[in-house]
Amino acid sequence: MADLPHPGARLVSDDEPGGLGGDALAARTARAAAALAELPPGPVFCGMRNDLPSVVRYLAAWQARRAVALLDPDLPAASLADLASRFRPAALLGFAHAPHGATARTAGSATHPDLAVLLATSGSTGSPKLVRLSRAAVLANARAIAEALAIGPAEIAPTSLPLHYSYGLSVLNSHLVAGASVLLTDAGLLERSFWTSLDEHRCTSLAAVPYQYEMLRRLRFDPADHPALTTLTQAGGRLRAELITEFAALSTTFYVMYGQTEATARIAVLPPDRLAGKPGSAGLAVPGGRLEIVDGEVVYHGPNVMMGYAEEAADLAKGDELGGVLRTGDLGHLDDEGFLHLTGRVKRIAKIFGVRVNLDDVERLLRDCGPIAATGGDDRVTVWAEGVDAKGCSTLARRLGTELRLHWSGFDVRGVDRLPLLTTGKIDYRALEART
Repeated sequence: MADLPHPGARLVSDDEPGGLGGDALAARTARAAAALAELPPGPVFCGMRNDLPSVVRYLAAWQARRAVALLDPDLPAASLADLASRFRPAALLGFAHAPHGATARTAGSATHPDLAVLLATSGSTGSPKLVRLSRAAVLANARAIAEALAIGPAEIAPTSLPLHYSYGLSVLNSHLVAGASVLLTDAGLLERSFWTSLDEHRCTSLAAVPYQYEMLRRLRFDPADHPALTTLTQAGGRLRAELITEFAALSTTFYVMYGQTEATARIAVLPPDRLAGKPGSAGLAVPGGRLEIVDGEVVYHGPNVMMGYAEEAADLAKGDELGGVLRTGDLGHLDDEGFLHLTGRVKRIAKIFGVRVNLDDVERLLRDCGPIAATGGDDRVTVWAEGVDAKGCSTLARRLGTELRLHWSGFDVRGVDRLPLLTTGKIDYRALEART
């Protein structure tokens, strides 16, 4: 099997419209790897933008077998300083708010020889743990995704998600390992330049999270307007059933997927030809993986499971602590064909008047109302409804009370113009909790 990248893989951008691949990409990567080799021991912290310098730097770290943390390039200075003090990187590269003189530290922390990639478990707020991913795990998941999604050398995918986010990174890795192409663009789906580049480079697939699909629906997106675009993929949370049906009808191929950063990216894929017969399913385990349910919790077994978490520099030298077994923290069940159906999160539980309420159930009950987020509080649940006025909020609270057989006053429904999002496109629940 090919390593990362496959010799036939190409990186395309507005700066490199003809593409960078083969010997040219290898030479540029080798020069960057030589520069990384001059740094002191320790992980390299990279601000990972959706651009050519960032990707070459990532591939250089891979070639030089240096552990690299791929982080939000626009991390606030205080958050970046906290991470640097906890993990003692050899260098901070590509950050907008890096401390002066932080590009060449003199004392990095020791790293395990199998450690390849570090990804943060949360957004830019708080003190995220880092997920420790081995070289074998990254390659195993990239190959599994390429197989499950039938990615071949003719495919080209745009960077519609941040590359410091596991889903976005998996799009890059799965295409590079398959000898396919990746269009590098920092433009978002709501920007005209994104679609101009997508059409100019004849992109064949598009990856997005649920909120992005909600926005695409509002924009009346139609894949027919982009003739080369044949495949849509979705992960990063549950997409409303009616949107799955709608986008599946619009596209030639629509993949619903489920994953976690702790499993390098994706854990299960629902084949497009089973969408109609398996409504609400997250699919089958990716090739090489296995799913089971233990006391209601989804447990995944596979070569793409992380080595473990890191909360401080000493953790970077640790070996594999999980042995390929990941307790996902998700609740679910497997049907008689082994298809996974998720029902909620172990910790997404609140109490109203002493009654346990699953916050994911609250969101599912209101999925027909547009973008919704639910957070827990003191003996009540706060529901954040995008674009809903005061009268609508009152109606939703009473609806929840009726559906869940609880007094409606236990639900504080608030209208918001826009739900706050992480850079990954997922809802920023921490920011919402801070408002209560």
